[in-house]
Amino acid sequence: MAKILLIEDEPEMQKGLRDNLKFEGYDVDVAGDGEKGLKKILEGKHDLVLLDVMLPEMSGFDVCKAAREEGVRTPIIMLTAKGEEIDKVLGLELGADDYITKPFSLRELLARVKAVLRRKEGSGSLSENKLVIGLLHLDFGTYVASRRGKPIDLTPREFEILKYLWKNKNQVVSRDDLLTKVWGYDESISSRTVDNFILKLRQKVEPSPSKPRHIVTMHGTGYKLIP
Repeated sequence: MAKILLIEDEPEMQKGLRDNLKFEGYDVDVAGDGEKGLKKILEGKHDLVLLDVMLPEMSGFDVCKAAREEGVRTPIIMLTAKGEEIDKVLGLELGADDYITKPFSLRELLARVKAVLRRKEGSGSLSENKLVIGLLHLDFGTYVASRRGKPIDLTPREFEILKYLWKNKNQVVSRDDLLTKVWGYDESISSRTVDNFILKLRQKVEPSPSKPRHIVTMHGTGYKLIP
């Protein structure tokens, strides 16, 4: 049984989500503000976190950022009442695995929860692989990365992007394909979301990020990973 941490300060929303998730067979833990939520995240006892953006004490963005900086790899789905793309992109860049905009249907939320948990379970296929991509040494078993012998922080999303590009190395991968396979969406958020992640990855992978040799842009199409 997957254990879900729900961090939500609105009592009715918290109760409704908790009850429905329990009805679906999940073990649900709750927190009503950002500080308490972060403390529970750091305990490392959960398979998934549902994290509201607008929280007392600490915002969801700050909670997500702090958790990732502490090395927490638990998948995080952000719940936001904001629909602007910049908020969505910010959440993803801080290390969230997915987001869903309020108001949302229970069916949509459950579909996102199941998709993220499936990706988490399936990530073991490369668990023994230790790869070198450009300057990065990657261990997909421990989700640890280093560059020139020094540890370097990669978000879970960045690991997943590199994993998918590696599986399709020397082949062109479209932005829509990355959004579908890595983010789990059937529709495009914006190609800028993918581009922003690629730009950040090049800073970590490439000897000269302005002249990439490993994550190459295929203009009008997408990207190609050349090991």
